[in-house]
Amino acid sequence: MSVRKEKRRNPRTGEVREKFRVDVVVTMPDGSTKRVSRDAPVQTKRDAEKFEKELRRSILDGTFGQKKKEAKPVPMFAEFEKEFISNYAESNNKKSEVQTKKGVLRNHLVPAFGAKRLDEIGARDIEAFKSLKVRQGKSEKTVNNMLTILRKLLSVAHEWGVIPFVPKVKWMKVPPNKFDFLTFEEADRLIAAADGEWRAMITLALKTGLRQGELLALAWDDIDLVSGRLVVSRNLSRGEITTPKNGKTREIPLGDDVLAALKRHRHLRGDVVFCTSAGAMFTKGESKHPLWRACKRAGLRRIGWHVLRHTFASHLVMRKAPIKAVQELMGHSTVMMTERYAHLSPDVRKDAVRLLDRAMPHGHAHAALTSGEEVSKSS
Repeated sequence: MSVRKEKRRNPRTGEVREKFRVDVVVTMPDGSTKRVSRDAPVQTKRDAEKFEKELRRSILDGTFGQKKKEAKPVPMFAEFEKEFISNYAESNNKKSEVQTKKGVLRNHLVPAFGAKRLDEIGARDIEAFKSLKVRQGKSEKTVNNMLTILRKLLSVAHEWGVIPFVPKVKWMKVPPNKFDFLTFEEADRLIAAADGEWRAMITLALKTGLRQGELLALAWDDIDLVSGRLVVSRNLSRGEITTPKNGKTREIPLGDDVLAALKRHRHLRGDVVFCTSAGAMFTKGESKHPLWRACKRAGLRRIGWHVLRHTFASHLVMRKAPIKAVQELMGHSTVMMTERYAHLSPDVRKDAVRLLDRAMPHGHAHAALTSGEEVSKSS
């Protein structure tokens, strides 16, 4: 056997001890043999057997007896954070995402983990961080967003060979998102109450589900008024024109109400659909107050542009549109994001169950019923 237990007597004390000894004989590629005997560095049978395999492998690959390279010291979190931003985030993320990462790292993660080496951060430290943020009043979703950035940084460190493994991250349970939306009647009132050119933007938001940044970045080249379709390819984020939120373009067919509103709104002030008199793109702040004025005139609660997006999805589901179609129109990366609207259409589940009533042809159902009645009478 390659691994055996040997008894050894101490010549001075006479004490007898047992040790695991590894004795390896390896046939080399050139036909010669090489024998190596060593005491197992860890004296358990399992570790001795593991050492035997490592020893045999090192003899075959020629690394046996060579000095191991000294491992580079593991950097501190605060030190690696700068490399993570410059060498990973700035080349793989949009500018807005880089700014978000910088903010979370600066305000939350570096204060908590900055003085630790990356390989010192474990599950216990992460749980303590979660507890701290909850005590500070952060929501479960906000804490999860911080944990996402932390885990990404540690995963990159692992991919680059800086740390041997990524500690386990347990996400916080997030309660279901509550969202506001307008009824069909409220949506009509809002459109009617909107100022001139803002009426077109509000109509487009309610009838296409575009995000506020997508509305502000929309160009006339993205719209085909003849075929009645719109391509979402740009988004305004932190003052920068970027791709849509999930990085994918999407096409949305336009209904008669939207086409009519856009044709009335058509202008030659610039390439952007919704702009100032000088053709400049509106900011998110500038588009907030016209919506609030329309809400006040319509006798509605004050809402933001995202409520119009929720309204679009809600109305589709209430009109029994398939969830998959709603997902594609909304530009959601997963259908799970769209399923939060599913509860608005209880008739869908009811209609699904009613399919069972139509599963059996009428004649067969009548025959089965008659047969059942006869059995009942005979009994």
